[in-house]
Amino acid sequence: MAETTFIAELVAGVNPWHLAALFLLGVIAFVFSTLAGGGGALLMLPVLNAFLGAGATAPVANLGNFIGRPARLLLYWKHIQWKLCAYYAFPAMAGAWVGSWVFGTMQLPWLQLLIGLFLVSALFQFRFGQRERSFEMPAPWFAPLGFVTAILGTLVGAIGPVLNPFYLNAGLQKESLIATKTANSFFTGLAQVGAYTFFGILSGPYWAYGLVLGLGAVVGNILGKQFLGRISSQGFRLLLLLFMVLSGLMISYAALGQLLGRS
Repeated sequence: MAETTFIAELVAGVNPWHLAALFLLGVIAFVFSTLAGGGGALLMLPVLNAFLGAGATAPVANLGNFIGRPARLLLYWKHIQWKLCAYYAFPAMAGAWVGSWVFGTMQLPWLQLLIGLFLVSALFQFRFGQRERSFEMPAPWFAPLGFVTAILGTLVGAIGPVLNPFYLNAGLQKESLIATKTANSFFTGLAQVGAYTFFGILSGPYWAYGLVLGLGAVVGNILGKQFLGRISSQGFRLLLLLFMVLSGLMISYAALGQLLGRS
């Protein structure tokens, strides 16, 4: 009886066409995410916002990401840099709980604008892809990085590209960057989903949408790996930078629209 009630709550009000669209969205976003070193969730945000509304966007995006990550972990397991994970994971899990606690109480446009400007600056930090590193990134610095970015990601729903300069400056490339970032994101996602559920943010049809999105992400991860092997390290870094700039412009444009709309 309890199981029947749970399933009824899960599918209540769910639009089947939305489910089909979200599955396809997950596939496309995570093929691109593999090639660009992340950012799949960022591609999904406008669609999720249009289909489900602003209040559902971050929880559904993070649930879909979390479901898609085990497949990527298995695909890139041997490339994971566990030393960086040891510093990053536990502060990030704490940050995810803090972010969930304040979710819905913060005014986000200014925060999104700052994130967007940081992403755009990456192109100049790495001199249009000519520099492999723009600053030193010792492994212990991943502890405070994990805490802060997990708070931001839990509030906004997608900040994957923000992490790329830090991984690049730690010397990671291609498979090692994707693998280590995925492992760190898995631990963060575990805390995010748990915190969203605990605080009552993730419930009912949000689970259905997130599950279908995650299944699409699994397929996208498998397909993306087939294309990644054909890209050189320099080409991968250039794709990374270009997508960071594009992401930054998108985020900044949306944030400015919200800020100007309120004035």
